Amino acid sequence: PMDINFDFRADTPLGEDPDARSPTLRRYHKRLWSKPLPSGAMFDLTDKTPGVYLHHHSDLGEFRLSSDSVVPTFRKQPSLSRVFEQIPDDLESFWTVSYTIGGMMLFPANRIDRRNTINGARGFHPRIKDRFDLTVECVRRHYAGEESPLREVLARYAGFFALFQNFRGYVEFFLLQDMVSEGGAVQFFAPFDGFASSPVPEGLDGYRAYRDHAVAFIEARNRRIAAWDASTAASCEA
Repeated sequence: PMDINFDFRADTPLGEDPDARSPTLRRYHKRLWSKPLPSGAMFDLTDKTPGVYLHHHSDLGEFRLSSDSVVPTFRKQPSLSRVFEQIPDDLESFWTVSYTIGGMMLFPANRIDRRNTINGARGFHPRIKDRFDLTVECVRRHYAGEESPLREVLARYAGFFALFQNFRGYVEFFLLQDMVSEGGAVQFFAPFDGFASSPVPEGLDGYRAYRDHAVAFIEARNRRIAAWDASTAASCEA
């Protein structure tokens, strides 16, 4: 069974990135997302393709995927340095939770026309700043044909998003239900004003509220992943 409390920094060589170098994380991703798509077609992933983190190649198309730790702690944000001085333990515990499987995603890794990948674009865009809730809102808008800060980059990978048919299919496939209401609205980690202002939380209260919502999501998704893992193992044994 998967250890939903495993910190992927623990089996990553010192100074290296867990997204690229944790063998446990790679194994977990392969197990979690090698499964039927909404269409019923299997999305088998292999870790045997040289130079590719996880690879799928079939009649569905070819997809080269990489891992991304998607919930930022903003620990290097200069505007929050005084906040972190007041809550060093809160920051450390948040950082630890963010490196469990509930804080991890797969995105396409291949560059198209030498332009940014989704991982790169969401990290560099000043209205996203790596925020996963805001990224998921952009994905929702992609399926709805609406404008968002990531519209261009998501459109470049339209073939990947087509695998899941619609936003609900994407959410259910990647076990993101704890970020989305029953009506399909994204549940944000901080007050949302339509991408009008900086995504970086402000002040002690603002940061704590963001942290609490983000941790609640990761922990809920971890429980959902554990339940999926257990039910899948049970069905294989039956």
